[in-house]
Amino acid sequence: MQSAEDRLISILKENNIDFISSLPCDRIKFLLERIKKEFSHIPLTREEEGVGISAGISMAGKKPAMFVQSSGIGNMINALLSLTGFYELPLPIFISQRGIYKEGIAAQLPMGQKLPGILKGAGIPYSIISTPDDLNIVEKNLPDVFKKNEMHAFLLSPAVFEGICDTALAAPTCPIRGWSVDETQKPFPKYTRYEMLDIIKKELNAKVVVCNLGVPSKELYEIHHQPSNFYMLGSMGMATPIGLGISLASKQEVIVIDGDGSLLMNPGTLAVAAHFNPDNLKIFAVDNSSYGSTGEQSTLTGSCVDLALLAKGFGVGNVIKAAGKKQLIDAIKEPAGGLKFIHALARPGNAKVPNIPLDHLDVKKGVVEFILP
Repeated sequence: MQSAEDRLISILKENNIDFISSLPCDRIKFLLERIKKEFSHIPLTREEEGVGISAGISMAGKKPAMFVQSSGIGNMINALLSLTGFYELPLPIFISQRGIYKEGIAAQLPMGQKLPGILKGAGIPYSIISTPDDLNIVEKNLPDVFKKNEMHAFLLSPAVFEGICDTALAAPTCPIRGWSVDETQKPFPKYTRYEMLDIIKKELNAKVVVCNLGVPSKELYEIHHQPSNFYMLGSMGMATPIGLGISLASKQEVIVIDGDGSLLMNPGTLAVAAHFNPDNLKIFAVDNSSYGSTGEQSTLTGSCVDLALLAKGFGVGNVIKAAGKKQLIDAIKEPAGGLKFIHALARPGNAKVPNIPLDHLDVKKGVVEFILP
């Protein structure tokens, strides 16, 4: 008997899908690893770019498909309507629908549960795939996407792939390049993110700390909880924007614990931050070349992107690359005299830490009361 993954991949192949673009999701991480091996795969940094790439593929006479998480649909709506729909281009979108089945992250509930209504309001046809048997619906509807030149969203419940994605994937094997803005310094990753946070924890004390979502926030809570920590539970790509906003609206010293995957999703914020150049903002960019919270899938910093050079190119004047203990402490400790970007080269890997036992509104309250006592 075919597994759900085998069945879906067979359906995609039977419909001659040429290219598949995706962003990671923990609930379908095993499926996405299979897809990377069996199709021409395009790794995305933001969902909206996948809509444009798919439009180009379609106009070039090939068949595209996308795999995304429900939380990313909000990043795609305008492009889907003004590009894909407007030009009548075919695009099947396979959506890992969070917030509806054994969901452990409260921030996934709003988008996941309201997604059918959002799609209906946008006029985007969709099918709900709740069990492996429902893959018959994909088999039936997918050919019409290309015959009729239309969009169609397939909402994939985690129940379809339950039991397959419960084990961790191997950490990425591609080396971090270790380029440097100052080519006389070429640090090499020595510590995991958890170990880095433990190294710099004293320098976080009594400061506003905005921490990237998922495992990084859990690790920070375990290592150095304080009321001034803003633990992100959703909204990937928003850590640096949130920290920038706080730094511009207050005199508090702000440290953002961001990640390579998150920064690649919304890099333009670095240009805005560089424009204002706040002297009370430090961005501690942990670069382990992986999407740590979704199964250690590789990011593009492992193959072609140097975040230090990216920040420099966006106009950030004070950029430091660090990996060793003294480098990390000195980088986070020393006054910046303007915006500081610390490119912290890390080894991939997550610590086994529990969920944060705080209500999200209590997290906000702690930060607000720290900023406005």
